Amino acid sequence: MIRDLLKGFYKSTNEKPKRIIFYRDGVGEGQFNQVLLSEVAAIRLACTSIESDYRPGITFIVVQKRHHTRLFPKVHGNQGVSATRNGNILPGTIVDTKICHPKEFDFYLCSHIANQGTSRPTHHYVLLDENGFSSNELQTLTNNLCYIYARCTNTVSIVPPAYYAHLAAARARYYIDEYFEPDSDPVQIKLCDQVKNVMFYC
Repeated sequence: MIRDLLKGFYKSTNEKPKRIIFYRDGVGEGQFNQVLLSEVAAIRLACTSIESDYRPGITFIVVQKRHHTRLFPKVHGNQGVSATRNGNILPGTIVDTKICHPKEFDFYLCSHIANQGTSRPTHHYVLLDENGFSSNELQTLTNNLCYIYARCTNTVSIVPPAYYAHLAAARARYYIDEYFEPDSDPVQIKLCDQVKNVMFYC
C-alpha cells in the first residue's frame, strides 16, 4: 500500500517525498513497540523497493481518543475565564507538561469546540521523529491539520489522516462483507483507475 502511495505521489508531483509524517490511530500503549517496529520496517521496505538508497525521514505519531483525561479552563484573577460559551477550554489548547510522560514525547491537544458536554483532548505520542521537529513545530502542524477535514467547515478533534483512514476502512468493509465467507481467503478489491487516487470514500 505504501509503495502504491509513493508511486502515486511521484506521478502527480514528479518528486519523491522528502519526509513521511505518519499519524496512527487504534494503538494501545502496550502495542507501541510492536507497531512501531513492524510498520516503520514496512515503510522502509516500500521506500527501498522504489530506489535502493531512498530513505526519507519518518515521523510516527500515535493518536489516542480513548482515555479519561479532561482539561478545564483556569480562572485568571479578575480577567475572567478563557473558555468557550459552554465552559470548555479554547480550541488549540495544548498541554505538554505536568500530566505528560516525564521522558517521552507526548502531548494533549484540544483542537475542536465541543458543542455539548466536556471536550475531550486527543493524546499524541511521538514514537519516532527522524525529521527533527521541535515540540512547537509538531504541535502546530497537528493543530493546523485539524482545520482541513473535507466534511466539516470547522476544526475536528483528531487529524484528518486518521479520520480518512477510518472512512476508507469502513468503505472497504462494505466491499468485503458482500463476498467474504469465514473460511475463504481475503478478497482483493480492484478499484477503477478513475477513482484509484481520489478520496471517493469521503
